[in-house]
Amino acid sequence: MSPEMVGTIGILALIILFLMKIPVGVSLILVGLAGTSLIRGWDVAFFQLGRTPFDTASSYSLSVIPLFILMGMILSYTGMGKDLYRAVDSWIGHLRGGLAMATIGTAAIFSAISGSLNATTATVSKITLPEMEKYNYKPSLSTACVAAGGTLGILIPPSVILILYGIQTREPIGELLIAGIIPGIIQVVIFMIIVAILVRKDPSLAPAKVEQSTVMEKFHTLKSVWPFLALFIISIGGIYLGIFTPTEAAGVGAIGAMFFSFISKRLNWNRLKLSFNESVKLTAYIFLILIGATIFSQFITISRLPVALTQMVGNLELNSSVVLIVILFALFLLGCFIEGLSLIVLTIPIIYPIIIELGFNGVWFGIIMVMAINIGSLTPPLGISIFVIKGVANHIPIQTIFKGAVPMIVGMIICIFLLIIFPQLVTILPNLMQ
Repeated sequence: MSPEMVGTIGILALIILFLMKIPVGVSLILVGLAGTSLIRGWDVAFFQLGRTPFDTASSYSLSVIPLFILMGMILSYTGMGKDLYRAVDSWIGHLRGGLAMATIGTAAIFSAISGSLNATTATVSKITLPEMEKYNYKPSLSTACVAAGGTLGILIPPSVILILYGIQTREPIGELLIAGIIPGIIQVVIFMIIVAILVRKDPSLAPAKVEQSTVMEKFHTLKSVWPFLALFIISIGGIYLGIFTPTEAAGVGAIGAMFFSFISKRLNWNRLKLSFNESVKLTAYIFLILIGATIFSQFITISRLPVALTQMVGNLELNSSVVLIVILFALFLLGCFIEGLSLIVLTIPIIYPIIIELGFNGVWFGIIMVMAINIGSLTPPLGISIFVIKGVANHIPIQTIFKGAVPMIVGMIICIFLLIIFPQLVTILPNLMQ
């Protein structure tokens, strides 16, 4: 059996294990170990199994992950998200559909700290859905805004998935994080425009809110927003200006989150302990995936499958844009069945060499790839964002949530095409860092 055939069988086996709900890290290790043993022998396979976990987990660049996770967990458990929503609501909540727009805005700001799709979706759901129900917003619109806003959690920096992409591809992590800012803002604007169009077409979706905050009340609520903005400016701004490395920025952000939570008298021992516990659990989960991804990548490399696929694509003499669209469509389809983190580590060893061979910018593709995978979080059968919302709002039928998310999916596709047509929207900020 040729190495390329072994690599192909390994990928199919990995997809089957994912669909069987075998833990991602375990699946990657099993397939990587078995595949390497078939090509190079058990001695080489077990040597890699013994060396890779330590080499991966001891990498300095990976320390950015637990620190950014800790920053998000502290702000989540201290309840600062509620004040953030009230602040955004006081400025635009009086507009028709304003609460829905405020939900998207809150998710965007919270994403800038959390970096996690699940954490953003769960937190924003708990805060905003009861408020929109109070003002008789239809569930299809309210849940759609939460689901769409949650997808910003892995696009707007600090994004854990973008960090993983950078680690796997060796693209600069700082540039990847900065590259997500403008696309994130564009996506927020598109989502809000969609809300405005929907409520204009069907006013019953979002009854107008009668009361309106005074100017003094609006400015008073800004005190709830400044810790988020300060942390974002300090950490991400520090990376952009070259003051901090990504790891240093994450450390400063985590300490800053503790400081702001402490001076606001929201941080107690129990909340701090919960934040550390959840950070350790999530970090351990991600590190196991990274160890598995490294072993799997080593197997895919020695199978020569990426080289064979790159040569095959080159021989087809297709337009590079056509190949890109096919790859993104495949990522979207896979995203309907496989969770984003798993899909990144599964596909990167295969498609990244093709993308670079075609002459595309690796940082730009990282943003496009994450956005394509993001769509799968709103579509059946996986629809992880939808099921997170269902867990919070159990009384809303799942089909209502899926149906309501359709216009937001269209908006995400529009955003992807904008970034393909105008790649400078992604690359302009990273280029200024160089």
